[in-house]
Amino acid sequence: MLAPVLFFLFAAVAIAASIGTLLARNPVNSALSLIVNLLAVASLYLTLNAAFIGIVQVLVYAGAIMVLFL
Repeated sequence: MLAPVLFFLFAAVAIAASIGTLLARNPVNSALSLIVNLLAVASLYLTLNAAFIGIVQVLVYAGAIMVLFL
């Protein structure tokens, strides 16, 4: 019963973060919004019981964005 609620919550966060990524004027804020978006997508994968893809999403993509902006 909790999984559909979490799915729609993470979907809303992903949509809001993607809009924040597009509309941010500062590149650092855009990168932070992109990281939030990637974490929300990973959470969506976890709610769909695709743990491997969710973990790979965090390790590869969010880690790469962090390293890119460091």
